[in-house]
Amino acid sequence: MLNKIWIPLLFLFSLGCENEKPSNEKDYFDLVRAEFKGDLAYETTAYVSQYWRVAGNTGFNNSVHWIANHLEQAGYVLESVATSKDRLTYRIEKRPLKYPTWEPVNANLSIVGDSVPLLISETNRNMTYLNSASTPSKGVVGDIVHILDTLDLEKKSIKDKIIFTEMSSREVYKKALDKMALGIITYNNPSYLQPEKNKTSIQFRSLPPQVETHFWGIALSYEANERLKANLIKGKTKVQVAVETKIYPSEELTVVANIKGDKIPKERLVFSAHIQEPGANDNATGVGTQLEMATIAANLHKKGEIHMDRTLTFLWGDEIVSTQRYIEEDEERAEKIKWGISLDMVGENTAITGGSFLIEKMPDPSAIWTRGNDKHSEWGGRVLSLKDMKPHYLNDFIIDNFKKQGEFAHWEVNTNPFEGGSDHTPFLRANIPGLLLWHFTDQFYHTDNDKLDKVSKETLKNVGTAALASALQLLNSNESTALQILQKTKESAIERLEEEFNLSKTELDHGASLKEEIKIMKAWEDWYLKGFSSVLDMVGTSKSNFLEKQILNSQDELKKSVTYYISELKAQKKLSKQL
Repeated sequence: MLNKIWIPLLFLFSLGCENEKPSNEKDYFDLVRAEFKGDLAYETTAYVSQYWRVAGNTGFNNSVHWIANHLEQAGYVLESVATSKDRLTYRIEKRPLKYPTWEPVNANLSIVGDSVPLLISETNRNMTYLNSASTPSKGVVGDIVHILDTLDLEKKSIKDKIIFTEMSSREVYKKALDKMALGIITYNNPSYLQPEKNKTSIQFRSLPPQVETHFWGIALSYEANERLKANLIKGKTKVQVAVETKIYPSEELTVVANIKGDKIPKERLVFSAHIQEPGANDNATGVGTQLEMATIAANLHKKGEIHMDRTLTFLWGDEIVSTQRYIEEDEERAEKIKWGISLDMVGENTAITGGSFLIEKMPDPSAIWTRGNDKHSEWGGRVLSLKDMKPHYLNDFIIDNFKKQGEFAHWEVNTNPFEGGSDHTPFLRANIPGLLLWHFTDQFYHTDNDKLDKVSKETLKNVGTAALASALQLLNSNESTALQILQKTKESAIERLEEEFNLSKTELDHGASLKEEIKIMKAWEDWYLKGFSSVLDMVGTSKSNFLEKQILNSQDELKKSVTYYISELKAQKKLSKQL
């Protein structure tokens, strides 16, 4: 029934667009596909992933200089020496760190009396807790005290001993300090890491900065945990621990590169990829993919094959911190950021890691009522409320473009409701349309088995191609683009409303509240009513009577459709009561 309601609108809309400028969407995909080979993205991933990266440390800073060197090779000019004629520029922002930076050097954990170490950092570089202090140079030997819960921690004597627990370190750290334990050894790998299969994986853990204290921590793999527990069953257990880390003052670096727009340069799209974290997929792949995107965009621009009405910005830095500061430190600049897209874990070989590529949507009603084809990742997300919704065309536009690349490359593209936790969140907090490109579930997520062998150059290429082609379309968007995206958004609305109606019918058959099902339908109605209006941001202050008329027509037809669906749900509920 819904399709019958919408067909006249779609037909009239198509007639109204006959004299509009043809879409250049295909051209952008063709241009980028011809250039994006994935070589630089993969090479950068390999370079960055060799380091355990924290803001200010050697690996982080070397990665920054790698990025800067390749930007210069691509034609970007350092802002401090650029002239007004230079359209491609970059800068490295430097700020003092509140706390010293940190990096691991070496670590060894052995059960006294055993010839084979439990762990060594050469094969398990995540065994040392982030921010862990060093032990004395010859290491320490101490009795293990097995702590089962917080009550156990209160009862047992741990002074000058080593705590072993399968609880989170957050639950034991403060008490361990107060009671003068030597350090902690923990195990708590989540089930999605498949620890019984990936027995050597260690998911990295962290302590508060060890500025005034000298506490250390060791995280165990499943294999090491089982060995240690088996030894504890036999009786009293001593371990020898040697940890060497570097903790030193440093500065935080952020790279910002721009291709300046030639018509509306203050308006911009911002890509953001964080450098810190120790893995290959997380997030050396985001760093590498974004660098190849920046290089290709520069090459196409220099050759005159593309122009940009608005400014394209690439940002590399410390996750959330750098992106949030970029937004907050310049209110005038922030007002003109039209779109923000985060690249985080974008290069996975899913045949090895599991899961699939995902587009994490801006908050929409699927983050309140997650049902049907919508599914949260195993990362999970809190249930949002209607006040958290961010209606906008960006969700459907990006999904549609990535699906096109998926069809072209036989590559799986899926979505998940909003969950947060990466560089898209500062954009959303500032009411800037923003979403996340990523992968999950990943059985090596945050572990020391997140290595280059889990990275796919083809995935790097697919993500980078779709992201850059989408950006070029948005940066040069105008009334014609707005009309095209309005139609795509309407098509998505048709599919969504029909799906939600069918889901609600089923829910009513199982005794669900009619009031709740109507609330869901009205939430999606509100989402798309506002989503249709959001395409006006492509024409800015320009008056577009035709576009505004099409938006109003679309909204009227949407309201009619929702009214019809709600009347059908009411009729179904009434009939079920009569029966």
